[in-house]
This record gives sequence, C-alpha cells and structure tokens, in this order.
Amino acid sequence: MQRSTINALMRDALEFMESHRFRLPPFAFWSPETWRSKGPEVREIVENGLGWDVTDFGSGDYERVGLFLFTLRNGHPRNWATLLENPAGNPGKLYAEKIMVVGVGQVTPMHFHWAKSEDIINRGGGNLLVRLYNATDDERLAETDVTVSIDGTLRTVPAGGIVTLTPGESITIPQRLYHTFWGEGSRVLVGEVSLVNDDTRDNRFYEPVGRFPEIEEDEPPLYLLAMDYPGYYR
Repeated sequence: MQRSTINALMRDALEFMESHRFRLPPFAFWSPETWRSKGPEVREIVENGLGWDVTDFGSGDYERVGLFLFTLRNGHPRNWATLLENPAGNPGKLYAEKIMVVGVGQVTPMHFHWAKSEDIINRGGGNLLVRLYNATDDERLAETDVTVSIDGTLRTVPAGGIVTLTPGESITIPQRLYHTFWGEGSRVLVGEVSLVNDDTRDNRFYEPVGRFPEIEEDEPPLYLLAMDYPGYYR
C-alpha cells in the first residue's frame, strides 16, 4: 500500500468516527517527530501494539479485501502466564479494545484465534454481516451448525451461515470459530472487545494472507502505524 493512501484513509476514518461522536486518545495524533522524542513512559503503547493499523491483507485491493483498525487498549500476551504463576498478583491488562471501519462489501478474510475470544460490536452506520464456520480438529471448515451468542441470546445458523448485526448489536466469537465479515448498506463503525490481542501469533487465516502490508513510502506518514514504531521510537 502507498503511504499516501494510508494517510488519506486515516483522514477519512477520522471524519467517519467524528460523525459517530467517537474520539481517539491523544497519542493517535502524535507526529513522527513527537514519537522520536518519546521515552520509556510510552513503552506500553509500543510493546502492546496500540494505535493505527491499516491492512489490505496482501490483496493489493484494499476496497475489496482490507480493514481499518485502531487498537485503543491491550495487554501483553505474557500477562496470562504471569496470572497463572501468581493468581493473587497483578499481571496487568488481560483485555483489549479496538475500533474498526468496515466498508460496504469490504471483506476481512476468514480466520479464527487460538487464544482470543472477542465480542464484535456494530457501533453504527450500516449492517455488519458475519459468516461463521466451526473449525475441525485439523483446522478445516466443519459442516456443522454454529451456535453463537448475540447480545446474550443464543442463535444457531448452518455451516457458512451469515449473522446480520444491525447498529447496536454484537456477537461473541469464541476461540477456534472461523469468521469473516463485511459491511452492508453503508460503512460500519465496528468495535471489538476481547482478551489480550496478539496479531503476530494468534491469527489462523483459512487461506494464507499478509496480515501487515508492505508500504511504498511515497510521502511522509501523517500518523504512525503501530508497525512503524521501531523506526521512530528508540
């Protein structure tokens, strides 16, 4: 993806969030120069992958296959090990929250998580369509009915069935449940509340994809992606 495209997507997403009265924290707007001046006080942001995340999943066609995300809060995967070693201790955050912008017909590829369970929430805009499959023991698509919780109410759909989330509705996605989603009608502001998020090790895409894009630096970054931090934060 070109950096100019990512910058334009950031500006557009900020306008969309503003239209839904959703505000990002101040660090979202730090310039690259500001990032170069930061020290250990922001280590949590860097180590836990908070911030901007834009991907086309290696498709080369963001409008068709892509996702725009901002990670608002997240713990570190080691926090779980710390909790198990000392249940009475304070391991830190065991949860994560994201805000996402999903376009009409813009698909996030089929995937599940080995460790993370999550609630996906339609925060406003159009409908969010979610296709579901159970996973077999060898991580194929099972031909069995899928039962999920929609805001605390169980709903069962056939293998590959689609759940439509209207604004305000949410779905709980447990571990090892394949899911893919896209917008319908108009763009959707989507929230995610989950266990600790680890995009480097906890995504099992049904078909191989590139989780993080290769970037053509045709102009300076407007704001840094989380994947940019190593180049600016020392």
